[in-house]
Amino acid sequence: MEQFRQLGEVLGSMKTLLVFRDEIQVNPRQCSLLFDILSFAHDTIAEEIRQNLRFKEKNSKWKDLEHPLKELLRIYKEGESYIRQSLEIKDWWLKALTLYQNSDCVEFHIHNLLCCIPIVIEAIESAGEIAGLDHVGMQMRRLVFSKKYQKECSHLKHFQWRYGKQYLITSEFCDRLDEVWREDRWRLLNKVREKKDLYSTNLTKQEKRLTDLLLRNLDDSEHSIRKLLNASILLETKDYQVRRRLGGDSQYKEIIWLGEHFVLRHFFGDIETLAPEIAQLLSLSHPNILELLCGFTDDEKKQCFLVMELMSRDLSSYIKEICGPRRRIPFTLPVAVDLMLQIARGMEYLHSKQIYHGDLTPSNVLVRAKSISTDWYLHAKVSGFGLSSIKNSCQKTQPIIWCAPEVLAEQEGGTATSAKYSQKSDVYSFGMICFELLTGKVPFEDSHLQGDTMSRNIRAGERPLFPFYTPKYVTSLTKKCWHADPNQRPSFSSICRILRYIKRFLVMNPDHSQPEAPMPIVDYCDIEAGLLREISSWGASALFPVSQIPHQMFVYKVAEKEKILSNFKEKGSESESEAPKPGELLVIHRIQNYPKLQCTRYLFQHDYHVLYFKLSTVFHFTNIIFKSSQIEEA
Repeated sequence: MEQFRQLGEVLGSMKTLLVFRDEIQVNPRQCSLLFDILSFAHDTIAEEIRQNLRFKEKNSKWKDLEHPLKELLRIYKEGESYIRQSLEIKDWWLKALTLYQNSDCVEFHIHNLLCCIPIVIEAIESAGEIAGLDHVGMQMRRLVFSKKYQKECSHLKHFQWRYGKQYLITSEFCDRLDEVWREDRWRLLNKVREKKDLYSTNLTKQEKRLTDLLLRNLDDSEHSIRKLLNASILLETKDYQVRRRLGGDSQYKEIIWLGEHFVLRHFFGDIETLAPEIAQLLSLSHPNILELLCGFTDDEKKQCFLVMELMSRDLSSYIKEICGPRRRIPFTLPVAVDLMLQIARGMEYLHSKQIYHGDLTPSNVLVRAKSISTDWYLHAKVSGFGLSSIKNSCQKTQPIIWCAPEVLAEQEGGTATSAKYSQKSDVYSFGMICFELLTGKVPFEDSHLQGDTMSRNIRAGERPLFPFYTPKYVTSLTKKCWHADPNQRPSFSSICRILRYIKRFLVMNPDHSQPEAPMPIVDYCDIEAGLLREISSWGASALFPVSQIPHQMFVYKVAEKEKILSNFKEKGSESESEAPKPGELLVIHRIQNYPKLQCTRYLFQHDYHVLYFKLSTVFHFTNIIFKSSQIEEA
């Protein structure tokens, strides 16, 4: 109850901030959408609680809600921080430059919200099954909830029509999700044109150049190659200065420009040949990839300058700092899984644009603390992608431990390494990053193998060993990612779906760090494989809109229940020579209130089919067979 009260406080704070929504110069429509959907989520949860729970039971039967609401509260606070930052009075040109193609509001906060809402609703339903004193009402709620998760309800259109309001994916919100970013770009374009037309005499030389830069980047009618502007706009600015080189690579430098810190990528080459690829990089926008803000070129000297946002540090350095000499695990399991999901989302976006990384290592994953840094959560962004010709000529090759076996085999043969870099080789590298996130160890750091010996053993199938305490449901996914056969590795879209459901399990089972922690009854990788066979669209390379996330999690829930039922039918057939019949399943609903059976709360609270198997095992050992008619008589 306390977390729900705090949700209302944060929502009230956002409402107060948006009294001044006209003061938001960049992304006002996105801020309004974020507040509206958070407000709608609060009302939806309030209605679910009012219908299914009793206030006087808040200290007992509401326990299962505590952790899901805590997760939701973190999302609300992050949303409030975004709106607060949007209202900050800063240099207008700097804000326009850094946010003109930024979609963090839609793609980051709303993504997290739509991942969490199905978890909260499921927790309310779970608590509702045991809430209240009216046994008839309790049985009716159980029946309604069991009917909800039927296969016929899992079709996308049916789900949206029936549960769209409950899961925040009404047609109105879906339309707004698709449009608000375009509307904000259009408003910003008009604002820049207004400044150019009405205030041209008052603009400084630098502001005029920035006006030209923004107009070219915002106006989609401009040819993409013209997005590279003259380097004098950057280099001749009075406040431009180079602070330091970043890492061992001379391409990257930290600079100060417009009073803000950025990263500058500086390289030489045939810019005319590279212009189409650079233009593609400039058009990318996702909260989990390093954003390229603008590009400049000096045609005479054949050099290019790409300005990017500055992050705190790379993941490799962060893990080394956190682990220290005692080599402790760097992250809690929920934080590690959250980072895995963010990296996978960034790679999913790049692959949907047919961009393969080829150098995915912890050094190319940049992190910074979230604005509301609770529980050590970080914001992760993938970097180091694109411009493969420049990368191959100027940078070191990818270390052996991150390379897929097929890439190592090609390198061993002395052929060009770029041919084997693909979606599946990136997935292999991702699996190695997952190992380091979960253990704090660099893959193979304890191994005696080095150089050619290590390459040979990796191609032969050797992989890092997880500590015994690492949960199987995360190691199973990691091992799928570094499978020797590239065709057996999942896509990043599949990885994202599995990780979202793992996050759901962790939120629903907050005791995951205990020695006797609960484990999922089914393998989520198996669920994904089965759904890929049933739903052909899930195997496509196109990027799914965030509005489909609640539906995907709902489909997972349905598949999980079917898998559990199927498993227990098989076990029931082995022990009782036949699977439960529909009439016998009805017994479950009618015997739960009989104290002689002494069934635990866990069994009541979770899947009925699990309950049936447990009870039928008891019946088998006592040679008692209950039928519906016998229960009625009892």
